[in-house]
Amino acid sequence: QVQLVESGGGLVQAGGSLRLSCTASGRTFSTYSMGWFRQAPGKEREFVAAINRNGGRTYYADSVKGRFTISRDNTKNTVYLQMNSLKPEDTAVYYCATIFYDSRAPIGSWGQGTQVTVSS
Repeated sequence: QVQLVESGGGLVQAGGSLRLSCTASGRTFSTYSMGWFRQAPGKEREFVAAINRNGGRTYYADSVKGRFTISRDNTKNTVYLQMNSLKPEDTAVYYCATIFYDSRAPIGSWGQGTQVTVSS
C-alpha cells in the first residue's frame, strides 16, 4: 500500500486553470499506475484520467479530454493533473488513487481529496 496526499485545489473562475498534485509515500510509487477521480455533490465518484507506471500511456474521460493532462514524476513520487479551460461542471472533490491501468479500476489506496470549485 502507498499513502497518497493530494494538493492544489481551490476556487477558480470558469476558463481558468489549476494543477493538482498527488504525492505518495510507502511502497515504490513507480510500480503503480495512477488515476484521478472526482466526486461532485450528490453524484457518484467518476473516473477522470489515468497514467501507467512509466508515464508512457494516458487515458481520459471524454468529459475532460483536450482540457486536462495527467503526468507523473517518479523521482518525486508525484502524479499531477493539469486542468485548463475549467467549467462549473468540473466542480468536485478530486482524488488520486492507485489503479489497474487497463480497467482503470482502483486497487485500494486513495488520498483524502482536494476540493476544486469553478465559479461561472
